[in-house]
Amino acid sequence: MKTFTLEEAQSLLPVLESLLKRAVEGRQSAEEAESGLADLSRRIYLSGGMMVDVAKVARQRAEIEAHMERVRECIAEIDSIGVQVKDLEGGLLDFPCRMDDQVVLLCWRMGETTIEHWHTVDSGFQGRQPIDERFRRRSTSGGRPN
Repeated sequence: MKTFTLEEAQSLLPVLESLLKRAVEGRQSAEEAESGLADLSRRIYLSGGMMVDVAKVARQRAEIEAHMERVRECIAEIDSIGVQVKDLEGGLLDFPCRMDDQVVLLCWRMGETTIEHWHTVDSGFQGRQPIDERFRRRSTSGGRPN
């Protein structure tokens, strides 16, 4: 497992935020298109049947799949960097970090300007604690190799 220093994780935020935004937008677009198809299904059911533009429905289904593929690609790219997507809707990412001979997670949420929190692997988001001097000292002194 790749681990990051605070400085390394911080330097990745612009790229990761862009990927995360693309994934969130793709998911929202897919959900909107799915909602349109669900409305059509309800109208068909309530009216006891109706003429449907099959080609249009097929295009909408292809559009949904294209949006979802974009979501999968963005998440896969984030994952390939070594960062964990914890909550796509909330824009929550975790960066594994070695601290005091254990792996902890630097925690960042979309909209935050910097990484200011961390938590243990077991405690999750609810166990977030403020970044303390141990993390900053490690970043500036070079720390241990990963």
